[in-house]
Amino acid sequence: MPAAADTLAARAEELAGRREPFVHATVVRAQHPTSAHAGDTALVLPTGEIQGFVGGNCVEASVREYSLQVLASQEPLLLRVLPGEPSRTAEEGAVEVSNPCLSGGAIEIFLQPRIPAPRVLVVGTTPVAQALATLGSGVGLEVELTDGESADPHGDDAALIVASHGKAEEEALEAALRAGVPYVALVASGTRGAAVLESLDVDDAQRQRVFTPAGLQLGARTPGEIALAILAQLVGERSRARHAATPVAGTAEATAAAAPAAVPASAVDPVCGMSVPAVASSLHLDYNGATVYFCSPGCRAAFRKDPERYALAT
Repeated sequence: MPAAADTLAARAEELAGRREPFVHATVVRAQHPTSAHAGDTALVLPTGEIQGFVGGNCVEASVREYSLQVLASQEPLLLRVLPGEPSRTAEEGAVEVSNPCLSGGAIEIFLQPRIPAPRVLVVGTTPVAQALATLGSGVGLEVELTDGESADPHGDDAALIVASHGKAEEEALEAALRAGVPYVALVASGTRGAAVLESLDVDDAQRQRVFTPAGLQLGARTPGEIALAILAQLVGERSRARHAATPVAGTAEATAAAAPAAVPASAVDPVCGMSVPAVASSLHLDYNGATVYFCSPGCRAAFRKDPERYALAT
C-alpha cells in the first residue's frame, strides 16, 4: 500500500475510533485531462476539510459541498463533475455538476458516509446486560457495558439501559434523563421499577420517560429473550422518532427538511457562478464586511483584481 494511502487508512481508523463521522471519497472514473486518477481517495471531515486527493480545487469545491450533504443524509452519492456552464442534474443516488473552471475531462467520485454506529450504554454485567451486548451489534448498535458510577451518557447516545439488578441505578438514570438520551430503560419488575422511578431526583415529565419494565411485553423469560424484547422496543422508538420528524411530502416543512440544519448554507462564487459551501474550509475572502466564497484560486484572484466587476453577484 502506498504511503499516502496507508496514512489515510490510519487516519480513517483514528476517526472511527473516536466515533467521528467523515466521508470516504474515492475516484471511480477519470476522463483525461484530469489531475486525479481512478483509485485516488480522500477523507472529508464535517468541517469540509479534505484530507487526501481526489482532484484539483475546482473539483474539491463540489466534493466538499456534496460530502457535507452526504454526512447529513447518511446516504452514499455518486458525484460526476465535468466542464460547462454552472448546472446540476440530480437523480436517485447520483448528481452531475458542470463547472466552468474545469479545462476539460470529467471525473466521477463515490462519496461514502462513515457514520458511527448509535451508542447504547448498558449499566451492569448481568446476564441480560451481556445478552444486550451480544444482540446489539447484530442490529447495528455499539453497545458499551459500564457501571452506574462510571456511566457518562451523552445526548447523542441512542439509549441507556440499566440492567444492574439494583446497583447504582438511580445515578445512571438521572444522568441519562438530564443528558436528553432519547431511550432510557430500567430492567426491573413493575413494583421495583415504580419504586426506583419515585426515588429519582427529576421532575415528573422526565420520570415518565423511563421504560420500566424495559422491553416489549412478549412473555420473555430468559436473558436472551428479555434482551431481544428491549432491543425491539428501542428499534420501535427510534423508528417512531424518525417518522415524527419527517414532514408530509410537498409541504413547506418537507422542503426545509430536505436541507437538514447540519448542512451548511451554500454561497455562489461571484466569478464563475458555482455553488460553494459557506464554510471556513472553502476558499474565501472578506469584502465590504461580507465573506465571499470561491470554487478555485483562479476565481478568487479574479475577484481580488476587480472586485467591483463581481460585487453585484455577492
